[in-house]
Amino acid sequence: MKPTIVLLLDTRTKKKSLKYPVKVRIIYNRESKYYPTGIDLLEDDWKILNGDEKLKKDKREIKETIIGVQGKAQAIINDLKTFSFAAFEKLFYKKQSAKGSLIELYDDYIDRLKSEDRIGTVTTYQSSLKSLTTFKPKLTFEQVTPEFLNEYEKWMAGKNKSVTSVGIYLRSLRTIFNEAINIGTVSKEMYPFGKRKYEIPSGRNIKKALTLNDIKKIYTYPSPEGSSEERAKDFWMFCYLCNGINIKDIVLLKFKNIKGDYLEFVRAKTKRSTKTNQKTISIYLVPEAKSIIKKWATENNLADNYIFPVINNEMDAAKQHAVTKQFTKTINKYMDRIAGDLKIDKHVTTYTARHTFSTVLKRSGASVEFIGEALGHSNKKTTESYLDSFEKDTQKEFAKKLLAF
Repeated sequence: MKPTIVLLLDTRTKKKSLKYPVKVRIIYNRESKYYPTGIDLLEDDWKILNGDEKLKKDKREIKETIIGVQGKAQAIINDLKTFSFAAFEKLFYKKQSAKGSLIELYDDYIDRLKSEDRIGTVTTYQSSLKSLTTFKPKLTFEQVTPEFLNEYEKWMAGKNKSVTSVGIYLRSLRTIFNEAINIGTVSKEMYPFGKRKYEIPSGRNIKKALTLNDIKKIYTYPSPEGSSEERAKDFWMFCYLCNGINIKDIVLLKFKNIKGDYLEFVRAKTKRSTKTNQKTISIYLVPEAKSIIKKWATENNLADNYIFPVINNEMDAAKQHAVTKQFTKTINKYMDRIAGDLKIDKHVTTYTARHTFSTVLKRSGASVEFIGEALGHSNKKTTESYLDSFEKDTQKEFAKKLLAF
């Protein structure tokens, strides 16, 4: 079966000029992906281009450009013996962006992320591009040298930006650089990252774990029944009790993820991975976690319904991202107040719950391998080494130690 090509005006993404990008949509095996043509248009202009009236010279040239991109896409598909999006993209971006600038490739990559609904990552790349072009307007690949990167790092420090921010922005830049090398825009010799060149800094791993005594104080803290504070506290405890699960994964949980006494799911962070060995996380639900589900769950427990009424299927990806982000902020706001009342001298956030979970397990004698699997790490650099699976009895044993105060 051959892919289908459609030209469309992507009205999901309005630019400051009030125009929308014209894209090539490719449909294959019921999967759709969108690719930029480099043309932005107002809705009225798009209608004119697709109407019956005779076009003026400027409109005719725009239409010819768009059709040209569509023709290139069709030619690539025709030349591929076996179609795959990865093979198509390698040729499509090479032909389209052989002379592309760094900024153009950033924009292309951001468009791809938007088409995949990777809203959080879109924000990261947009912030990276904005920061770099504020430091050096009209930045080119040739200007990105180890010396440039060192100067940028100093400039960020002078603006009181954290090492973590520098790392995030420059890892995005490194990805764009690798894209440019893959499509032949720049040579491997121009690559500025790595040993004896520029090494991207990592933020200090500041220990944020709470003690079991701190957990006891939070667990027994008297919040008004049904209040926003109680809801925040319960979701923080749920995060802690369920392997340090992050809030995005919590709001995406569906009733079908509950398998008896266990939660089983794949982290949202890794779902789009092309790896075939995506890890399903299995979490033993202690009675306290089950109680939180019972208290705050959606009434209709159909398999495909979300367990918690935070997001819904009527929201698009951008709205779900915004709601999840606000939900996390609300939890952190109330947990900060609770920590203050309890005289806990630490900044208590949802990340603290994740870090505390792993630390309590470590202090209870759990191996690095077990902790890595529990947290859903897919890479042995994260946990020093990696084993395939652990018996459910082992999970139960360590889960019970989370409230051993």
